[in-house]
Amino acid sequence: MTDRPLRLGFPVKVMGKPGMKSNDTRRWQKNPHLKCSLEYVDAILDYLATQKIDMYRLSSDLAPYATHPDMPQFHNMVAESDAELRALGAKARALDMRLSFHPSQYVLLNAPNPALTTKSIWDLSSQAEMLDRMELDDEAVMVTHVGGVYDDHEASRARWIAGWEQCPEHVRRRLVLENDDIRFSAADVLWIHERTGVRLIFDYQHFWCLNPERLDLRDTLEKFMASWPAGVRPKIHFSSPRTELREIKQKVAPGAKPKKGEQLKAPLKPGARVKTVLRPPIWTGHADFTNPFEFCTFMRTAEGLEFDVMLEGKSKDISLIKLRPDMLRFAPDVAARFGITAEDAAELGEDEAELEDGADADDAPDVDEGDA
Repeated sequence: MTDRPLRLGFPVKVMGKPGMKSNDTRRWQKNPHLKCSLEYVDAILDYLATQKIDMYRLSSDLAPYATHPDMPQFHNMVAESDAELRALGAKARALDMRLSFHPSQYVLLNAPNPALTTKSIWDLSSQAEMLDRMELDDEAVMVTHVGGVYDDHEASRARWIAGWEQCPEHVRRRLVLENDDIRFSAADVLWIHERTGVRLIFDYQHFWCLNPERLDLRDTLEKFMASWPAGVRPKIHFSSPRTELREIKQKVAPGAKPKKGEQLKAPLKPGARVKTVLRPPIWTGHADFTNPFEFCTFMRTAEGLEFDVMLEGKSKDISLIKLRPDMLRFAPDVAARFGITAEDAAELGEDEAELEDGADADDAPDVDEGDA
C-alpha cells in the first residue's frame, strides 16, 4: 500500500466548463492534427488541476485519421508531435495526473477477419506510441474488451489470445482487458489472463450485468487486482445503472389512436406528428450520476485493496464533483481513502452549490407533441 490517496477520474468530455474540446474534430479536408488536440488537452489538464481531479481518459480520436488506411498524409502525425507529447506527459507527471485511453468498440483483437485485427493492432500501436512519447509510466494504459462472439463464444475468446500474440511489445505493455456487460464475463477475462498475463480492469456495473458463473465480487476483485504487477496501481471502472424511464420518439400515423397500456410523456394532442413513449430502463445503461450508497457499499466491500476509480457516469466530471461531497456526507471512511476529509467540507459544499446554481425544472411538454 502507498500513502497516495486513491484517485477518481472520468472519461473524455468535460461538462463542468462550457466550450472545452477534448480533441480536434475537424474533417480531413481541414487538415486536423494531433498537435491541435494536445492544445485542447493541455487546457483540460489546467481545468482538472483547479478541480483537484487527477485521473483522465483521453479521447480515442486524439490523433485524427492517424491510422486511416486511405489517408497517408496523416500517418506521421504522432511522430511529428513528439515534442508536444513529451511536454504534455511532463505536465501530467508534474500534476500527478493519471492518463489512459479506451480505444473504440471497432478495435477488435478477436475479429474473424484478419484484416480487421491487423487494422486494430495499428490503432493500438498508435495510441501506445502516444503514451510512450509522453514518457508515462505503466499506470497509463489502453483499455479494451474481448470483442464479438461471432456465433462461437469459446472460439472468439481463444482468438483474442491469437490477436494479443500478434501485438508488438509496446502494445502488450500498455493493453489491459475489461469484463463487459453482454458478451464476455469476469470469468472469461480471467481465463484469458491465465493464458497471456494481460492485466485486467474490473468493471462494477458489467460484473452485475454478466456473471453467469456466479463469481463472488470480493474474490473476483482480488483476482483482478493481482493481475497487476507490484508497484503499479490497478484501476477499475464504476457506474450506476440508469433507473429512469427511457423516452423514445415515435412517429404518429394520421388518425392513429393511443395503444392500450402505452405510457406517453405527455397527452397526445390532435394533429401531433411525434409522440414520446416511455419504456422501462435497460440496466446496462449508465446513469448520469454515481449512486453514492452503491459506490460506498462497494468501496467498503473492497476495504484493504488499492486501486483508482474511473467513474463512467454520463455527466462526466460533474458526476465526480457531485460524488465527493456525497461520500463525505454519507461515508466519511470511504471519502478518506480518496484523501477527502472534514477539512474539505466547505470547499466541497461550494462545488455542490455551483451545480445547483440557476437550476430550474422545465415540465412543459415538447412542442412536437402538439403544442403551438
